[in-house]
Amino acid sequence: MATNINVRQTLSYVFIAAYLILLALSIFNRHMLWFLLLLAPVHGVYLYNVRQSKHSLLRNYPLLGYLRYFFESIRPEFRQYFFESDLDGKPFSRRQRSIVYQRAKNERQTVPFGMQSNSQETGYEWIAHTMFPVHVKEENLRVTVGSSRCTQSYSASVYNISAMSYGSLSKTAITALSAGARLGGFAHNTGEGGVSPFHIDGGGDLIWQIGTGYFGCRDKDGHFSEELFKQQVAHPNIKMVEIKLSQGAKPGHGGILPAAKNTPEIAAIRKVEPYTTVSSPPSHSAFTDQFTLLLYIQKLRLLSGGKPIGIKLCLGNEQEFERLCQEMMQNQIFPDFITIDGAEGGTGAAPLEFTDSLGMPLYDALSFAQYTLKKYDLRKEIKIIAAGKIITGVDIIKAISLGADICYSARGMMFALGCIQALQCDSGRCPVGIATQDKNLYQGLDVTDKSVRVANFHGNTIKSTIEVMEACGFKEIADINPDKIFRRVEQGKSISFKELYFSKKITSKALKQNYVLN
Repeated sequence: MATNINVRQTLSYVFIAAYLILLALSIFNRHMLWFLLLLAPVHGVYLYNVRQSKHSLLRNYPLLGYLRYFFESIRPEFRQYFFESDLDGKPFSRRQRSIVYQRAKNERQTVPFGMQSNSQETGYEWIAHTMFPVHVKEENLRVTVGSSRCTQSYSASVYNISAMSYGSLSKTAITALSAGARLGGFAHNTGEGGVSPFHIDGGGDLIWQIGTGYFGCRDKDGHFSEELFKQQVAHPNIKMVEIKLSQGAKPGHGGILPAAKNTPEIAAIRKVEPYTTVSSPPSHSAFTDQFTLLLYIQKLRLLSGGKPIGIKLCLGNEQEFERLCQEMMQNQIFPDFITIDGAEGGTGAAPLEFTDSLGMPLYDALSFAQYTLKKYDLRKEIKIIAAGKIITGVDIIKAISLGADICYSARGMMFALGCIQALQCDSGRCPVGIATQDKNLYQGLDVTDKSVRVANFHGNTIKSTIEVMEACGFKEIADINPDKIFRRVEQGKSISFKELYFSKKITSKALKQNYVLN
């Protein structure tokens, strides 16, 4: 400490001596005044830092300490562009991002010189193909959503755009996604921020998500409004309604829309007062338990004129989900679909503890939901939608093998829009104009071009799904099963998804005889 103080004192004396010398020289040469002016702010920064107590690094190294902050600020870019291998990068590797970019641009989608993954590494997964490939007749891979209680069923693609709200995403990004959905014939989930004009302008089929804030259908006190819901849900573009209970990236956590971001435009969409802070509480006020949730589903189905009504959740407490299934059986009220959001799902911003430590991973959650719904004989009424890092045809097939009928993708569709994984979603400074409300940034996103890329990515991903199905002998979606997909669990040993995710659940002899996975 004494050494640092002596060094700082010496440097101060050097600065003062330099001042005096330059001041003296300026008498004979006025150009020396420029050197004096340049040295003054540097000395000012130095003097400020040696006296401040907030940053120890800058106090000890008043000038050189800034190099640390500079290099830290450019670390993500250096790592991504100079040091990452094709299999590195989180949450998506360069290899994963590249295949999305290629499919979105309709460019070459092959890879040269063979496998880069380590097939002997624990966790490696593979699918058993057949000696005699088959032909899949259906070109679009669609699934009808709608229980026996539904009167306006919806034919959905097996691959759709996951929930992303206007406000989190820019108006150009939302419009491009919706337009891409229209071009490709698939659906776009609105996110809990409500149905914006930009969702409508794109012309795509919409899945209206209703969260705890009831944005777009709330009264002045923030409670659910039947009247506003009925007015909005009547729009022909809205094909299904999804009640959000929780999401994978931050299960059980609400959100806050700061007053500064609550512009008159966003306030009108969300039915709130502009320039006020608006919260999305962790839980709903329209229901409090499994039974009242079912009554709420029944109410929305009636108000919507019979459109499919579903719920979205990240699974946590297994007993709560089982209790929900018991209530469905007892009261014969059930949702038309259940969206399972894996804990690995993404979001623009979430607390570290929630992102890394709460919620059930997608594969575990899918297999549990599949098993439990079949156990209570509800599977024939309810479709399952899977969400969480699904960007390739193999990802889709794995999810379907564990129980999914349909898949969502958010970040995959963002890559199709041009996302570069800059990890700036929560800063408002998204460099490609997707996750920002800065006009200078979002006006750089061309809606016409990007909507085509979104449609291309969807179409090429469906095509790749069909190609893998044919290679594995799956003539239709119903043929996809977990005993053809394997994971290496230790050196020299691989087991099937069926054994890994279902064998421990099916224990009784009677259940083994009656339980059919697909």
